[in-house]
Amino acid sequence: MDEQLRTDFYAAFGREPAGAARAPGRVNLIGEHTDYNGGFVLPIAIEREVTAAYAPREDRIVRFHSTHAGETAAIDLRRELTPTPGAWSNYPAGAAAELLAAGVELAGADVLLESTVPVGGGLSSSAALEVATALALMAAAGAPRAIDGHDLAALCQRAENDFAGAPCGIMDQSIAVMGCEGMAMLLDCRSGEIRHVAFNDPAMTLLVADTQVKHDIGEGGYPLRRRQCTEAAGVLGVESLRDVTPGALDGAEADGRLSGVLSARVRHVVSEIARTLDAVEALDRADYRRFGELMYASHASLRDDYEVSCAELDAIVEAAGECEGVCGARMTGGGFGGCAIVLARVEAAAEAGRKIADEFEARFGRRCPIFVTGAAAGAAIIC
Repeated sequence: MDEQLRTDFYAAFGREPAGAARAPGRVNLIGEHTDYNGGFVLPIAIEREVTAAYAPREDRIVRFHSTHAGETAAIDLRRELTPTPGAWSNYPAGAAAELLAAGVELAGADVLLESTVPVGGGLSSSAALEVATALALMAAAGAPRAIDGHDLAALCQRAENDFAGAPCGIMDQSIAVMGCEGMAMLLDCRSGEIRHVAFNDPAMTLLVADTQVKHDIGEGGYPLRRRQCTEAAGVLGVESLRDVTPGALDGAEADGRLSGVLSARVRHVVSEIARTLDAVEALDRADYRRFGELMYASHASLRDDYEVSCAELDAIVEAAGECEGVCGARMTGGGFGGCAIVLARVEAAAEAGRKIADEFEARFGRRCPIFVTGAAAGAAIIC
């Protein structure tokens, strides 16, 4: 275990940790706002992560300490767990509540939560927090991996949806649990089927540029898009927008059943599902030029049809498009802020990052942090 983690745990709880778990954040390479529409997504787990150090207690109290929030929150496993409006602790407490509902015999524990995933950056810090917490609580109770794989991902999604009140799809928790080093993960969000796709070419790298414009998917824009998709599916008589073909969309526009905002939302989802499958074929061929074209097209669709981009995200993508050695760029995550990703050749990445940061600073008066990531492994007990 990292010595700093031990030191921080002792400072929070006055004793040594017994072990630790980790879960990664993620970036979605392509396939945005398709998950809750039953479509396909293509995320990678990133090298930024949440770590949950733990030590069992003799009672039934669980204490969570967040070094990011600088606060400690406690829950009593003998009582019904209920959310605290607006509290960061709803995410780990929700994981505990769902584990109990699933029949896992939890014990009391002290849990220290540390994160290198930017909060509010669209990199799924919340999913990483839920998954790391769930692993730590199961390990503290002597039942490591009592729930795993798809079941653990679904459990943590319920924690976020029902306890924390954030209406995310299944992608974030799935990649946090089932990501593989050097691989992107094609996830069919309807069937749950996954396929790992190589994303480890040493000639290529991925830059993540953080606008530092914070977003919260529980706020109005994201839930509104979900409601619009549900409404459009009802108009079209389908279970989800996954079932809509380009021809069916054209027909609905022609006969007036869909128009305006609803038409634009469906256009994005239908085209984004197709782009995601095309992107997998491009990766299989190591055709990064084509993959990059699809990234740019995805961003344009999110900007124009889904209306979830912002000036800062658009500026990063525009600046990236002017850099030599950049294959593609797009916003990643739910939008309204957060991060953009840039696929670049290794030898050009440093200069591209500098130019993007310079352009961003010229427009907004501050630099955007940029870091490099590869495809990392999914969640694990680390000691």
